[in-house]
Amino acid sequence: MNRFSRITIHPEICHGKPCVRGMRWPVEVVLDMLGSGMAFEEILEDHPELEKEDLLECIRYANSLISGSEIIQVA
Repeated sequence: MNRFSRITIHPEICHGKPCVRGMRWPVEVVLDMLGSGMAFEEILEDHPELEKEDLLECIRYANSLISGSEIIQVA
């Protein structure tokens, strides 16, 4: 069982897609930035509202989805 305190899902925000801390930062957009080769430092510099822990939790969230683990939303 995986708990995610930084990933939130609200129907009114980004059409209910998993987002970072209730902001309009879908997990998929963060993963796209990482997948395009952007370094953590570059993302954080360009988007100061994000924190390193947000990026790490997006990766852990995606891993849990792919592995089929049960996901618990705490936020």
